[in-house]
Amino acid sequence: MRDFKDKVAVITGGASGVGRSLAFALGRRGARIVIGDVDAKAMEAIDQELAAEGIEARVAACDVTNVASLENLADIATEHFGGVQLVFANAGIGAGESGAMWDYSDKDWQWCFNVNIWGVINTIRAFMPRLVAANEPAHFVVTGSGNGALLIYPDAPIYTASKAAVHAITENLHYQLQAAESPVVVSALFPGPHVVETGLFNSGRVRPEALKKEVEGNASGISSVDDMKRMAAEYGIELQTTHPDEVAAMALEGLERDAFWLLATTPDTEQKIRARAEMILNRDTPVPNMVGG
Repeated sequence: MRDFKDKVAVITGGASGVGRSLAFALGRRGARIVIGDVDAKAMEAIDQELAAEGIEARVAACDVTNVASLENLADIATEHFGGVQLVFANAGIGAGESGAMWDYSDKDWQWCFNVNIWGVINTIRAFMPRLVAANEPAHFVVTGSGNGALLIYPDAPIYTASKAAVHAITENLHYQLQAAESPVVVSALFPGPHVVETGLFNSGRVRPEALKKEVEGNASGISSVDDMKRMAAEYGIELQTTHPDEVAAMALEGLERDAFWLLATTPDTEQKIRARAEMILNRDTPVPNMVGG
């Protein structure tokens, strides 16, 4: 898809972070944008900001844990713009876990899996039948993470498990559409190559009431990228970060090539991926990876 002009792009979790940057990057290329999110404050802000740039957009409340909510978002896109050519299953949260996984709250597992895994499944269920029925060139993009899909970082087991499942779902969707000879292209988006400057570490701001815990906040003590930088500095590590706009630019460049892997890496990451593959092939005992290490 080399031309995004007049294409309709639906972005879940689109009011902030990578989703927000995708909305502006696509809108500036002439696409019409439909954003679904649960963060009311961020939704109000992006609605005004998109309008100020003259980007044609609709912003609507959408809970990806509820397939009916996603079907409503699809209806909004169809009613206002006549169809959909790009779907970004982008909504995701971090549970903020820390310590031994056997001590984690059930509510942390449930919340993270509900959003990160079921959110993708529900987005597929709501949009894929429409894309397949249209039988026209389209893109379905899933935001995953190298933490789970490519490497295992042991400090966030819930998040890592969710993203491992997300990538398995994404790759299987790709294979099924290839087998069906569908013109719908699936892509796996990996924000990076460094820690991305998003609100992922402050996901508690949108945590549903039913899954709140007695003790609020992240057990890790990290509620922002700045917190992560300070913690890394205590160990003598200068944590490098990536702005979401860089991720959006990388994603659009890949979509222009119909690429499956929307992935930017560093030499360090490349080495870790190779080492993991060799560890599996050699049946070596795993050793932990460290973020920024």
